[in-house]
Amino acid sequence: MPRPLIGITSHLEPARWGSWVREAALVATPFLREVDRAGGLPVVLAPVHPRRVDDLVARFDGFVFTTGAPVGASEEDEADPRRDRFETELVRAAVEARRPFLAVERGLQVLNVAAGGSLLPARGPALRLVDTDVTVNVSSGLGKVLGDHARVRRADSPGVNRIGAGLVPVAWDGAQAVEALEVADHPFGIGVRWRPEEADDRRLFRALVEQAGA
Repeated sequence: MPRPLIGITSHLEPARWGSWVREAALVATPFLREVDRAGGLPVVLAPVHPRRVDDLVARFDGFVFTTGAPVGASEEDEADPRRDRFETELVRAAVEARRPFLAVERGLQVLNVAAGGSLLPARGPALRLVDTDVTVNVSSGLGKVLGDHARVRRADSPGVNRIGAGLVPVAWDGAQAVEALEVADHPFGIGVRWRPEEADDRRLFRALVEQAGA
């Protein structure tokens, strides 16, 4: 049986090959590794024109929305409007088509903003990952994967302010800040503020791939 095809979002950045410098579509290797270990076939998705989104959703079994500059970043060196537009349309299409997806850190921001929600202001560059305890709604889709508690690794990225339409908060930190959202009545539409690709707990990637292959 073919492995489920999992599209993984990327960002555009200058890269060097010898004396050549060209804009390249980049994604952190841990995302590729974890999807592969979970039994999926990882494919890097460049931020193409939003008109191509329907073709992607028709051809892929699932998606991972990866980390990066905050959505709508105002600093010129961080702003990535092409990626913002592409991922916003892709996550909307994945929700509508009921395609499984996992939205990580920035991906959670994309999901919430695409649904009409808003984010808390950034408090500076998120440079360091710290271990954080989160409480999970055990009856949620996330809770069925992780149980009622998880110790996660995350940076101090912009959190959720107003929750978008059709989204449900399903995990919180000790200060009751929202750490995860789910799309209501969706087979697997989960966004987390933490970085599962940087930890040893691989259950989220396995659950995504299993759902994509169902």
